[in-house]
Amino acid sequence: MSESSPEAPEAPDTPEAVGTFDAVIAGGGLIGLATAWRAARRGLRTAVVAPAADPAAASGVAAGMLTPATEAVFGEEALMRLGAASRDRYPSFIAEVEADAGTAAGYSPRGTLQIAFDTDDLARLTELGELQSRLGLKAERITSRECRRLEPMLAPHVRGGVHAPDDHSVDPRRLTAALRRAASARGTVLVADRAAEVVCAGGAVHGLRTASGRVIEAGRVVLAAGAWTPDIGGLPEGLLPPLRPVKGQLLRLRTPAGQEPVVSRTVRGLVKGAPVYLVPRPDGEVVLGATQEEMGRDTRLTAGGVYGLLRDAHELVPGVSELEIAEACVGLRPGSPDNGPLLGPLGAGAPEGLHLATGHHRHGVLLTPATADAMAAALLGEDLPAEARPFAAARFGPGEGPRTPGTNTRDEREEP
Repeated sequence: MSESSPEAPEAPDTPEAVGTFDAVIAGGGLIGLATAWRAARRGLRTAVVAPAADPAAASGVAAGMLTPATEAVFGEEALMRLGAASRDRYPSFIAEVEADAGTAAGYSPRGTLQIAFDTDDLARLTELGELQSRLGLKAERITSRECRRLEPMLAPHVRGGVHAPDDHSVDPRRLTAALRRAASARGTVLVADRAAEVVCAGGAVHGLRTASGRVIEAGRVVLAAGAWTPDIGGLPEGLLPPLRPVKGQLLRLRTPAGQEPVVSRTVRGLVKGAPVYLVPRPDGEVVLGATQEEMGRDTRLTAGGVYGLLRDAHELVPGVSELEIAEACVGLRPGSPDNGPLLGPLGAGAPEGLHLATGHHRHGVLLTPATADAMAAALLGEDLPAEARPFAAARFGPGEGPRTPGTNTRDEREEP
């Protein structure tokens, strides 16, 4: 399998390539690309409409943790079950993507170590152990000494932790590039433009109009533009469930040449109740994240956000202070009212053929395989898979909260 740059260019679309499709997807992040690719693999002719990469788009900023066991939260059991199902599909999903793309997708099956800084943090991890067991998530409580045996660069005062061998990681930038290639290889047309509005007539969708005025005709439209989904026009006001942008600040660190890696697997930590994580890459990069801020569309990088990340990471792994800062990122995650994804067709009153694939909040990377499968099924007129049904977009009334219980409406944790 050849290794290629995540930014490797694909052949641009041409006006002649844009015609009538079975489905057109608004949004070129992981969710939109995976939906188009999986639907194309199932026989649909698909197109993806998305502008050049937005630096604040969630897919390019996320660290790529696939960690339902160490993400478990009381009140989010249905979401964790969907996450576990999606995580378990990742090996076969990656194999299929890489086979179609002809390039590696940045998957790492190294496991995850969750660390407690003090006794209160350890008590919280102990409490979550009950939930992990109930959900059937493999997570082993280990001592401070065992934590340092797995990761020798950990601070000696850490109190203990949880080892989740099945919680892996992926490089979202590499996966996005691989999905673009894979989708193209399956016949998906990539339209480099912004989706401006849904074209509707006679109570049904007929495609998307782009910012440049082109109409991409299709009998099914999927809105998968993340936090920018509400900007797509052409629909009655209040039809879409409300989405909010959730800000995340993140650092990409670089291990100096000749220096030992500070961590060899994903390390998630609680430091006096505050979450922090470090995700290593094979090339020496370490992703340090992430804040979670309800700040609207504010994309400012702040001294306080960066300081908090570095302070807490240093408490767990002092060697972080020796790493180079290669990049500072700010992204916006799409959050639904209950922080669960919005999948499939909307309910009564929506145009026929209109689908959503957004609202994934901090779980977009983790839920990519499950979302792709669910959306392909929906586009083919099938029922959503059982684990995805609690997250049907139709659980929301127009512009309202959930009609049926979904996931917790309050979340104080970070984006994976």
